[in-house]
Amino acid sequence: MQSILWINYALSALFLACYGYQFFYMLYALLHPGRTAPASHPLPLPKPSGRRYAFLICARNEEDVIGGLLDSIRAQTYPQDLMEAFVAADNCTDLTAFVSRSHGARVFERFNQEKVGKGYALDFLLEHIWATRGKDAFDGYFILDADNLLAPDFVSRMDEVFAQGHRVVTGYRASRNYGDNWISAGYSLWFLRESRFLNGARMGLGTSCTVNGTGYLIHKDILLAQGGWKYYSLTEDAQFSAECILRGERIAYCPNGVFYDEQPQRFSQAWRQRLRWCKGYYQVLGRYGLRLFCGSLKPRNFACFDSIMTFLPAIFITITGAALNGAAALVSFLQGGFGMGILLRSLLEGIGNVYLTLLCMGLVMTFAEWRRIQCGHGKKILYAFTFPLYTFTYLPICIAALFQRVTWKPIYHGEKAARPMKTLRLHFARIRGKI
Repeated sequence: MQSILWINYALSALFLACYGYQFFYMLYALLHPGRTAPASHPLPLPKPSGRRYAFLICARNEEDVIGGLLDSIRAQTYPQDLMEAFVAADNCTDLTAFVSRSHGARVFERFNQEKVGKGYALDFLLEHIWATRGKDAFDGYFILDADNLLAPDFVSRMDEVFAQGHRVVTGYRASRNYGDNWISAGYSLWFLRESRFLNGARMGLGTSCTVNGTGYLIHKDILLAQGGWKYYSLTEDAQFSAECILRGERIAYCPNGVFYDEQPQRFSQAWRQRLRWCKGYYQVLGRYGLRLFCGSLKPRNFACFDSIMTFLPAIFITITGAALNGAAALVSFLQGGFGMGILLRSLLEGIGNVYLTLLCMGLVMTFAEWRRIQCGHGKKILYAFTFPLYTFTYLPICIAALFQRVTWKPIYHGEKAARPMKTLRLHFARIRGKI
């Protein structure tokens, strides 16, 4: 049984070899807050570049939240005559289309139960925009989710980085409901890590960032060259990032381009959403993994290696360790419990080390972002301690994603307790001819 200790040590060394650079990223972000985090004091607004922007919003039954997003677009400091919001009301059965129109958006309704997912809805939306506005009507396209809210200077800050010649720019993702519970806080810390401690460091060190679902800007030429949005995997954002990196398209990061979104609060929703993410990462890894690996062997192409480590969940190493320890436990049991003490000690040490590592990460991120995290001081500390537990739940999710068939399903936002009344409102609105 002593051999299992050496196996666990080897797996720990492998983990460090694969992901140790991310600790360097974290150190860089802490040493250079001005390059990786939003400014702590008001900045003068940059001069608008004059570029025209379209906002692409795919929404499925998002009547509770989409009005807030559209209002935040209308409150932007960037000239209003240079912006236009478009909504794909995707297989909606509620008032999403009606609410969107009432808040000034151009709405295209889509009903397709076979091609389901955000990728198809984005392609549908671009097709209709180009048919009605022309392909040169906009210089860039923002990709947003219905539950987002934009800081008033979001477009101005993103435009400033875009005008520097970057053709894909992603912003700083914060949460509207950090303090709801340990699940929403876990999500929030995860996305803070993605923004400041990964993308911020990538930008500063000269490698490519990645986009993460929402809050990013794409140059029209990229979309025109590929004839629309052609990424239909369960994680279309990861697929797009991989394509950009393989083509040598460097994705930029704008630390002052702040936007907010709403995180799931129920474990059932969190399970379903992250199951789709894991399955989507497997799809992207299967499609692009070999090319990314070959690219990582070329000089000055660290972004390819970084992408592989992003799409290959670290949990795989944990799964391998769990399988080996499980096999060792079975052997020990068949031998009458011989070596079970060594095995148990090794298992507890491994779990403890992972928990402490994640706890340190959570505490560092929490204190670094203390003023920007919107919840009480006690909850900030508490949720740093529950962050490892949130991360541990990825273990069964990643295992389930290996074997389970996963389809795209919506994650609902906002208050749903009044859903029956809203269904009645939809019915009467249709009768009155308002929809």
